[in-house]
This record gives sequence, structure tokens and C-alpha cells, in this order.
Amino acid sequence: MSTSSTVGTAGARGSAHARPLTGQDYKTLALAALGGALEFYDFIIFVFFATVIGQLFFPPSVPEWLRQLQTFGIFAAGYLARPLGGIVMAHFGDLLGRKKMFTLSILLMSVPTLLMGLLPTYHVIGLFAPLLLLLLRVMQGAAVGGEVPGAWVFVSEHVPARHVGYACGTLTAGLTAGILLGSLVATGINTIFNPAELADWGWRVPFLLGGVFGIGSMYLRRWLHETPVFAELQQRKALAAEMPLKAVVRDHRGAVAVSMLLTWMLSAGIVVVILMTPTFLQKLYGFDARTALVANSVATLCLTVGCVVAGLAADRIGARLTLFVGGALLAASAYAFYTVIHDRPDLLLPLYALAGFFVGTIGAVPYVLVKAFPAQVRFSGLSFSYNLSYAIFGGLTPMIVTLMLKSNPLAPAHYVVALCVLGMLTALFVKQRAPD
Repeated sequence: MSTSSTVGTAGARGSAHARPLTGQDYKTLALAALGGALEFYDFIIFVFFATVIGQLFFPPSVPEWLRQLQTFGIFAAGYLARPLGGIVMAHFGDLLGRKKMFTLSILLMSVPTLLMGLLPTYHVIGLFAPLLLLLLRVMQGAAVGGEVPGAWVFVSEHVPARHVGYACGTLTAGLTAGILLGSLVATGINTIFNPAELADWGWRVPFLLGGVFGIGSMYLRRWLHETPVFAELQQRKALAAEMPLKAVVRDHRGAVAVSMLLTWMLSAGIVVVILMTPTFLQKLYGFDARTALVANSVATLCLTVGCVVAGLAADRIGARLTLFVGGALLAASAYAFYTVIHDRPDLLLPLYALAGFFVGTIGAVPYVLVKAFPAQVRFSGLSFSYNLSYAIFGGLTPMIVTLMLKSNPLAPAHYVVALCVLGMLTALFVKQRAPD
């Protein structure tokens, strides 16, 4: 290539990176966020109906504690399947295209969710009922393992470089909105149906809705285009010449370590402050279930807003400063929340809302992850780091915090603060890769 053509290509790329967001960009972000919200809804709706599922899919002679343990074991299987599904889908995403895997992931999530809503119970098919439920849950885990990293890569490669933080923050907000949607649907179902109707057929409704909406979202994704970054790599025949994951493990170990540690902070914020705290509010602080659920919904809504704010901040002041300051504010707000509400229950809503908003600092994490790996192996590097970390730490966090609670009633606060400090220290090692 001549010097003039090289300069011309560089100039074209520079102008592309500097351009404002277009209507097509916003359409891409909206469709990606909508699909992410519905897919995350499909993934977590199981936990809201764990009690009735345990009663219907296991022998009635089984003790209640064992039934619940088996039910949550099936739920946890989805987390354990995330790394394998993410690695496989990322491998083909780096070699065949982002859009194909991005569309496939939502199909692999929607179909199992729909089938869960149609499954015969233990009373009808015996032990095949929990076995089929486990199989469908593993498929869900594999799908979400490809969806989340794939979505971050997809939106980051569509927008100009100076808007990557906003794109990733918006997508992450969509994922957290899926949690809020699950909570609201569960509340509505439990309000509409009495316990007998719920056990008879009402529990099937949220799964059927999730499956239908997911398939509809997959259809909408047909209108999305392949990312310009991948299309250029394909045109220049610059795709990975070897197995992408092999190159990641060999050449990008530092990026993997930083990505995994930041994902640990991310998982601590979501799992402890958002998913586990409603139970803490009832068992440790004496709040009734409805009050805990309302407060959790407010905190999750604030989390969704916080993700977008953190993404915008990463674009303006950089991810390193955003994560450092955001981590400090999350630590302070979470500590205040868990220590104050015991004596001041009237401050539950504002303190939980504030903590939820600063959990939104995690919206800057995907900015770091997509910047940490070159385009040829970006999907594989991000997926491997994120899913492996989430499977390990996201799975261990509930057990660690529960064990800590036996001797320390402020275990949730101390765990979140410790992980925020770890995230702040990790942020100091964040390096920004030059635009592709």
C-alpha cells in the first residue's frame, strides 16, 4: 500500500472515530439493549419462581430443604454453563461474524425458556421432569454466556470510538432492566393468581412470555448489520489465523487478569446489593416482603440509570478515573446503607436507591473489557475473562457472604467494600488500546 493511501485510510478512520452518533447507531443500541433485557429476563425469571418449581418438579416425599437445594442447584447450573457457551460462541464470533452469534444467542435462550413453560411436571413424567429442566437451564447458561460479551462487542464496534463507553453503558443498562422486568412480572403474577392457580398453571405464564418476546427480539435483530470492524477485518483477510482463545491465553494474560478482577467487582455489586439484599432486608432487618421488593425495584431502576452515567463518564474522563471514583462511592454508599437502615428504617428507599445508582459504576467495566483485546480476538478474550470470572466469583459470592454472616452481621457491607477496593486498585492498571 502506498504512503498516500495509508494516510488516506488513517484519515478516514480518524473521521469515522470522530463522527457523532447517527440514527442507525441509536437503532442498533436500542435493539441490542432490548434483546439483552429480554434475554436476561429469561435467564433470571427462574429464581423468582424457585419455590413453586421445587414443589412441582421433585418428589413430594423429598424434605423441603433438599427440594430447595436441588432447585437452586439447577438454577446455579446456568452459571456453570456460561464459560463453555461463551467460549464456543465467541470462537465462531471472531471467525464467522459478530451478528450471527449475536442472533443465535437469543434463539438459544428463547427456545429453552419457552419449553420450560411447557414442561410436564414430576407428577406426569417422574424423574424426567427435573432432568429436562436441568438440560434447558444449561442451554440458557450457554446462551447468556455468549449474549453478554457478544452484545458489548457488537455495540462497541458499531459506534465511534469516543462513544464506546456510552454504548456499553446503555447495553449494560438494558441487561439490568431485565432484572427489574423479572421482578415486576413476578410481583404481577403473584398478585393476579392465588397459590392454587399459581401451582396449577400460573407459574408457566412468565416463561411463555419470555420465550415469545425473545423470539420476537431475535426477528428484530435480523435488521442489524455486521459490525464495521469485523467487516473490515474480513475484507483485509486479517481475521485470527489460529484458534482465537489460544492467542488470548498466550499473548494477553495481563488483559485477562484485569478483566477478571473487574468482573469480580461487577458480580459483587449485582449479586450482593441487588439480588441477595431483598432476602437480607427481610431476615436481618425485619422488613416485610413487599417493602423489600419495592425498595429493590427502586434500587434496580437507579442501577439502570447509573450504568448509562458511568458509560458516559468513561468516554469523558476515562475508565480508570470513573472506576476508581465510582468504586469509592459504591463502597461508601453500600456501607452506609447496611449500617444505617437497622436504626433508621425510614431511610431504606433513599439509601438503597443511592447504593443502586453507584452499583451502576459497573457500566464502565465493559468499556475496559472491549478495549483490552485487539479486534481479531476481542470476542474470545472478553468472553473468556468475563464468563470464567462470573462463573467462579458470581457462584461463590452467595456462599461466602452467607458463611460470613454467621459471625459478622455486616458481612454484605464488608464484602462489597473489599471488592470495591480491589476494583479501585485494578483500575490503576487499566490500559487503553488504540482504536482499531
